[in-house]
Amino acid sequence: MRRTKIHTTKKLEKLVKKLIKTDQNTDCGILGKWNATVFYVDRKKCWLITNGLTKYNVILTDIKSSDLSKIEQIFKDALFGQLIYDGIMTDFENLDSIIGGIDFLPTNNDRSTTGFQNHSLESLDWWKSEFGNLENMPIKDLTNRLNTSPIHIGKGRKISDYTNSIDEMEKILNK
Repeated sequence: MRRTKIHTTKKLEKLVKKLIKTDQNTDCGILGKWNATVFYVDRKKCWLITNGLTKYNVILTDIKSSDLSKIEQIFKDALFGQLIYDGIMTDFENLDSIIGGIDFLPTNNDRSTTGFQNHSLESLDWWKSEFGNLENMPIKDLTNRLNTSPIHIGKGRKISDYTNSIDEMEKILNK
């Protein structure tokens, strides 16, 4: 069965110790690895999960320790909902087969993705003051704003190396 790797930051790793696996030899599948970090809105734990290949973001809000047993389904539902909101049409069964199971792993020190996540968290902090509390925040819209920000993919500095996360995710899912 296909497995998806999600590497956690040290801060998130402390919160989800029982989910962390050390076997890192599994295949990543077509979406590659993901990185997850935790941030807080109104003292509620929220997760920012970013795809390493496409820099596509998904936000899980108000995650409690009782939710950890069903975190796989929460992630798949949030990813599917965000894909639909961003205009990437796919059916849930296809997405479920692409993701397969989820393995949470310790940090992989991917400084590129970590830096990208920190930049995204700064943007979220800015928008947090605009909307106030978590219930007033349009999470899918804010995530869409993150996913439509220009990103650089590739080695060169040509204009064609710049794209956004939605376009990159759509290319991978529609292969």
